[in-house]
Amino acid sequence: MRPLPVSPTNNQVQLGAKLRAARRAHGFTLDQLAAATGLTKGFLSRVERDETSPSVASLVTLCEVMSLDVGELFAVSDATLVRRDTAPAINLGGTGVSERLMTPRRESRLQLIHTIAEPGGTGGTDFYTINCQLEVVYLLKGAVEVVFPDRRQELVAGDALTFPGNEPHTWSNTSQTDTAELIWVLVPAPWSGSA
Repeated sequence: MRPLPVSPTNNQVQLGAKLRAARRAHGFTLDQLAAATGLTKGFLSRVERDETSPSVASLVTLCEVMSLDVGELFAVSDATLVRRDTAPAINLGGTGVSERLMTPRRESRLQLIHTIAEPGGTGGTDFYTINCQLEVVYLLKGAVEVVFPDRRQELVAGDALTFPGNEPHTWSNTSQTDTAELIWVLVPAPWSGSA
């Protein structure tokens, strides 16, 4: 069997900022951390600026003093960028609306939906509920009316309305000439089963 050579990525691990953040979170000054670890202040300063790399032993010592799991320093960020132009189009049953899922599909803690409603666009003629604990609608542009069985709530740009996801409702763009732009936040994501 021949070995398969694997080239390094050349992506250098940047531990400095994570170590600095941990030090500050624990309220240590460089002097205090140096005294607690037996490492020099100058060395720690260079490590925090990613000018040098600590040995495994030094890294373990730093983590022990700051009650930090060594693995946390190497964890990859969970940050995920979703661009509106390429976000998945979804249809929640409305008419005259364009809706995009702005959170990754795997995100179960919440779901963010960007909606553009044409003049007269609506969430539907019938009341509906969403399988989530909480809904927030934030109006970026235009004017909409959120309708519940017992009341109506008018929103203008800059307004936000929060209500239980299991409360029957529908909504509509009240303008016959201007589009409305809305952000919906559903907590947790309806498909997560946590509602």
